[in-house]
Amino acid sequence: MVKEYILLIIGAVLVNNFVLSRILGICPFLGVSKRLDTAMGMGGAVIFVMILSGFVTALCDKYILVRYNLEYLRTILFILVIAGLVQIVEVLLKRFSETLYTALGIYLPLITTNCAVLGSAIICATEEEFKGRIFKSTVFCFASAVGFALALVLFSSVRERLELSKIPRSFQGPAIALVTAGILAMAFTGFAGLGS
Repeated sequence: MVKEYILLIIGAVLVNNFVLSRILGICPFLGVSKRLDTAMGMGGAVIFVMILSGFVTALCDKYILVRYNLEYLRTILFILVIAGLVQIVEVLLKRFSETLYTALGIYLPLITTNCAVLGSAIICATEEEFKGRIFKSTVFCFASAVGFALALVLFSSVRERLELSKIPRSFQGPAIALVTAGILAMAFTGFAGLGS
């Protein structure tokens, strides 16, 4: 049982990384990775929201959609749940923790449109390994969010170093960012043997 969860976590963080392997969440990965502090803020916000949304969407799927044969409404319901959770979290943070709300800033509303959050919920609802298993789905969402944050922080660290490097004119800007992301994705394929 414990080994199963350890393999699940390693697989979600390193082997099947949402950004570098499944190609989910590329927009914030490329857009928020220019500075390390913003990447860490976005990573923390994604971890928090993905855990919460993974748990709530697994509950909704098991006790509402599957029970009443409404599986065709998954995508719409999951989008509404994620958007609602982000709004609730934003209101609660603004009311009870102004410093954390200010620190997260624009990242909370950006998570609503992050396809990695929706992707994790849909994977948990459709793959046999997670169907009806709320705790396992939540652990998978946590590990996937940690993998997303790890890739984001690593990529932003490299991009900050690239700002200080001499780069040929044809590779400056988005070109070097995409090449760097490709090299990082290839490096993560080295972990492929760990998930089995």
